[in-house]
Amino acid sequence: MDKQTEIEAAVFRRLLKHLDDNKSVQNIDLMNLADFCRNCLSKWYVAEAEERGVEVAYEDAREYVYGEPYAQWKDKYQPVATAEQLAAFAAKASK
Repeated sequence: MDKQTEIEAAVFRRLLKHLDDNKSVQNIDLMNLADFCRNCLSKWYVAEAEERGVEVAYEDAREYVYGEPYAQWKDKYQPVATAEQLAAFAAKASK
């Protein structure tokens, strides 16, 4: 692995750890502010694996990104979105 790839891999692992250490940052907040979330990272992981001829199931990618099965993570850490969060998401989606 070349240094650039090593650095990029380390940054990705650091991003996942940062998200894991900040579970209070909800996916809808990430979507509203940055137009991506943990689920997006999971989809990108699947797509990049596919580009390289590796099959990764979406649920397996989500487990990697979330650090546990998504359903368990969601039950433990994801509250129901507030009206304000949903309104901001809808406004962003309508642009």
